[in-house]
Amino acid sequence: MPCSHGSRLCIDKRRYKIQAVPVLRSTPAADSAKRPSACCVPSTRLLGKDLSGFATLFKALGDETRLRILGYLLARGDTLCVCEIEAHVKDLSQPTISHHLRLLREAGLVTAERRGTWVYYAVNRVARDRLVQFVSYLGA
Repeated sequence: MPCSHGSRLCIDKRRYKIQAVPVLRSTPAADSAKRPSACCVPSTRLLGKDLSGFATLFKALGDETRLRILGYLLARGDTLCVCEIEAHVKDLSQPTISHHLRLLREAGLVTAERRGTWVYYAVNRVARDRLVQFVSYLGA
């Protein structure tokens, strides 16, 4: 239902509240003509850098289970057998844990070494240094 303020009324069925949602009345051509404000201009530190490799790292870090596995490996500081990692992440099945370890390995965050029938995982120090490098790009 439109109202006199150019808004539309929306009912949130979960909370039973009426919320006004503004109706945008701009065209794409008008938006492109606007100049970005100072807050939207990208930092010059990041403009000349090759950031494509960082996206893969952050995608792998975007899951709570993978962060938990990586944190466990960092806390232990040594190579761990996959059976030890499975014992640490008890709420997931073995195939799910193997899937997460594979994604971490493909992103270059962990290294894997087969010893007999077991695979031992460790944090890849090169990836750790790359994450530190990214933070330095941000100026933090």
